[in-house]
This record gives sequence, C-alpha cells and structure tokens, in this order.
Amino acid sequence: MSQEMKEIQIGKAVVNIGIGQVGEDVEKAKNLIEKLTGRTAVKTESGESAKTFGNRSGLKIGAMTTLRGDEAEEFLEKVMTAVEEIDASQFDSDGNFGFGISEYIDVQGVDYDADIGMMGFEVTVNLERPGYSVKRRDYKPSEVGEDHQVSREDAIEYVEDTFGVEVNE
Repeated sequence: MSQEMKEIQIGKAVVNIGIGQVGEDVEKAKNLIEKLTGRTAVKTESGESAKTFGNRSGLKIGAMTTLRGDEAEEFLEKVMTAVEEIDASQFDSDGNFGFGISEYIDVQGVDYDADIGMMGFEVTVNLERPGYSVKRRDYKPSEVGEDHQVSREDAIEYVEDTFGVEVNE
C-alpha cells in the first residue's frame, strides 16, 4: 500500500451543543455553532431516552452541524488552540475521539457575544484513511484490511503530531 494511502485524514467533525431543555438557549446554541463554524446548524430533538429524564421525545433541545474535508480541518486547527490536553479515554478503537470546550471564548479569535452569553460545546471527530469510505458502501467492516483501519494508537499519535495537544494515558 502506498504511503499516500496510509496517511490519516479527518473524515468529519461534528460540533454539538446539548441544552437539555426547550427554550431560547437552543436558539443561542444554534447561533454559536454557526458563528464558530460558518455553517448552518440544525436543532436536535430529544429521542426516546428523553422520557427517562422526564422530557418528552421530539423536543428541540440542542444544535449541531457536521464539517467535512478542509472545513473540518480548519475548524479543528482553530479550536484545538483552546485544548491543552485530551484524556486517552476519549479515543475509541476505531480512530474516533471527542472533546469539549467549556467556554467558547477560549477559542483563539472568537470574542464574547452578549446575545449568546457564556456557553461551551462538544466536538466529535472521525479519522480515516483515503479510500475508507468504500467501507460505508457495500462492504462488511471485516472486508477492509486491518492495516487500513485507524487504530486508537494511530489516532492519538495523529492528534499529538498534528495539533500539538498532549494526550494523557
């Protein structure tokens, strides 16, 4: 396999803010995501599990957007300036990881907006190798070679090298 095909790339980054209740804070969360990403955000609905927490399903209780390609890479380069370290437990065995930013003003170049107030957000990232999208089509996961999958160790090394963020074991 060529070295180019072994390079890890960002498959997607999902930016999410969960408010947990209906109200104007959901609109503020949507506005914040749009301010951070430059993309249109959608409001997320509570699912069936909301009943466990005393809410009805189908309520708009958060906002999110998905970034791919160059947009995802540029966004991560920007927000990773606010991340000093990530715990290794935030990486799964398939090259995915997540982290949270407690206050959006910690992101370099983002100023406080009085209309939004103080709010944090979560980011979930999927790492993959070129050609990996074939797996999502008609193939079973076992048909994609193990050497082409992104391991937990590969993902940790990528984050440390690319973004200069320390990963604590």
